[in-house]
Amino acid sequence: MLFIKRFQYILLCALGLTMFISACKNNDTPGPDPLSITSINPTQAPVGASIVITGTSFNTTPTSNSVVFTGNAVAQVTAATTTSMTVIVPTTAQNGPISLSSGGTTVQSPSFTISNREVVTLANSITASQTLTANKIYALKGYVYVSNNAVLTIEPGTIIRGYNASQDPENQNHPGTLIIERGARLEAKGTAAAPIIFTSSQAVGARKYGDWGGIVLIGRAPVNRGSTIGFEGGIRGTFDSNLNTANDNSGTLQYVRIEFPGVALSTTANSEINGLTMYQVGSGTTIDHVQVSYSGDDAFEWFGGTVNAKYLVALRTFDDDFDTDYGYSGKAQFGVALRDPNVADQSGSEAFESDNFDPGVPAPAGLPQTAPVFANFSAFAFNPGVPSSANTAGGSGAYRAAMHLRRNTSISIYNSVFTGFPEGLRLEGTTAGTLANTANGGLELQGIVLGNSEIPNSTTVVRGVGDITTDVAQTYFNLAARKNLIIGTDITSLLLNAQNFNLTAPNFLPQATSPLLVAANAVTGGKLADAFFTAAPYRGAFNTENWLTGWTNFDPQNTNYDK
Repeated sequence: MLFIKRFQYILLCALGLTMFISACKNNDTPGPDPLSITSINPTQAPVGASIVITGTSFNTTPTSNSVVFTGNAVAQVTAATTTSMTVIVPTTAQNGPISLSSGGTTVQSPSFTISNREVVTLANSITASQTLTANKIYALKGYVYVSNNAVLTIEPGTIIRGYNASQDPENQNHPGTLIIERGARLEAKGTAAAPIIFTSSQAVGARKYGDWGGIVLIGRAPVNRGSTIGFEGGIRGTFDSNLNTANDNSGTLQYVRIEFPGVALSTTANSEINGLTMYQVGSGTTIDHVQVSYSGDDAFEWFGGTVNAKYLVALRTFDDDFDTDYGYSGKAQFGVALRDPNVADQSGSEAFESDNFDPGVPAPAGLPQTAPVFANFSAFAFNPGVPSSANTAGGSGAYRAAMHLRRNTSISIYNSVFTGFPEGLRLEGTTAGTLANTANGGLELQGIVLGNSEIPNSTTVVRGVGDITTDVAQTYFNLAARKNLIIGTDITSLLLNAQNFNLTAPNFLPQATSPLLVAANAVTGGKLADAFFTAAPYRGAFNTENWLTGWTNFDPQNTNYDK
C-alpha cells in the first residue's frame, strides 16, 4: 500500500512539473504583432505613382487593407504580404499622414509629401501605340497627330496640358491639339474618382477661353461632304463621302474633362477648333461622361458620323454647346449646359445649332442627312430677368436661340429644358428643307420646356425664319400632342434647384415636387424606343440622381494641376 501511495505521489509531481513546464513555454511564445506602419518608400511621390508601405500584420488580401491618404483619398492596394504592401497614390491625395485600416484596427504613418509630377512633351507625330501614365504630366504643343493605326492609351487620373500657338515646336503657329486620325484610336478611360484631365498650361487665375486647341477624332463613318472640303483649322486631311463604316471605332472617352480649349484661328468662317470635334466618328466609339469647360468656340461638334454619347457637360461655352452638321445621325442622352450670361460669340451663341450643310438643299442622293436624336438635355443661361440680345459684356456677340435648327436638318430633341435664351426656338429654312422635315417626322421636338426666353419688347419665343413663318413655327411647336411648354420670365414654377445657376458650384437636381419630374409630362416611345436610350420619363438631364458627382469640376480656373 505504501508503495502505491508513493507511486501516486511521484506521478502527481511529474504531472505537475509537466504542466508547469508547458505553461512556461506558452508564456514564452509571443502573440501576433499589432498592426503597424514602420516605413514608407519613397516618402514623397506624385499622384499616380506606386509606393511601398512596410509594417506588421497586414492582410495578405490587398482589398482587405484600407489605405486612405490625407484629403480622404482612398488608394488602390495592388499587392500585399503580412509586412509589405504596394499602393498607388490617388489623384486627390494631399500632404499628410497615411491611414491604414485592417482587421478592425487603424494606424497612421508619418507625413507623406505629394511631389510635382514629371512633365513630358508629346511628340508631334505618334505612329506607334503608347500609354500616358498618371504619375506624369504631358505637354501638348502644336498639332499632335496619332496615326498609322496606333492606339494612344491614357491612364485614369492623367493630366495633359495644352499650350497656345506660340509654343508650337514646329513653328506652324498651331495651338496644342490632339488629333486622332482614321484608323488610330484614343483609349481615354478615366473613372469617377480619377478622371482624365485635358487643361490649360497657364497658372491658376491666368487661364482663359481658347488657351489651347482641343481633341479631334477622325473616323470612317458616313458623311455628306466630299474630299474637296478639308477639316477646319488647317488639320491635315479631308472629308470622304465614300467611307461608309457606320460602326467605325475611334476609341473611348470616359470620365474626361476638357478645359479652356477651343480656338477661332482666323476671322474666316469655319476656321475653328472645338473642345471636342468629331469628324465622321463611328458608333463603335464610346463617349460618355465628358465635360468641356470654357471652350473658345463650340463645346461639342459633330461633323457627320454615327457616334453615340451620354452624360455630356458644357460649362461657360463661348459659342454653341452642341453643334451638329454634315449628316450626323447618332444619338445622345443626358447632357447639361451652364452658360455665363456675360459671355457670347459674334455668331450668336446657342445651346443647339443644327445644319445639314450650307445651304442644305438639295440633299446629295445616297448620302446621310443630319438626323441625330437627343434626349434629356438641359441648358441654362440667364436667370432671373429678361435675357439680352445685345452684345454681351464679356464676349464678342450676343445670345440668340436655345435651339437654332436650319439648312434642312432633321434633328430630333426630346424631354429637354432650356431657360434664359432670347429665343427658345429659331426654325429656319426652305419649304423643301427644314419645313418639310417638320411635316414628315424627320425633325421632332417633343417634351420641350422653354423658360425665360423673350427678346426685349417682343413675345416671340418661337420664331420662323426664311420660308418658315413665325406662325407656322409656333403652330408646329405648340401642337398639344408634342407636350411642349412655354413659360414666361418667371420660371419659379419649374421648381429648379436653388443652386441651379451657380456658375462654380451648381446643383441641377430639381426640387422633389418639380413638374419636370412628372412622368406624364414627358414623352416616350417613337425614336426613344431605340435600345440606346435609357428609360427616363422626365424632362431635362436630371431626376434624383446626380451623375456629375466626383468627376466634374465647375471651377477649373482655381484648381492646382501641378500635383
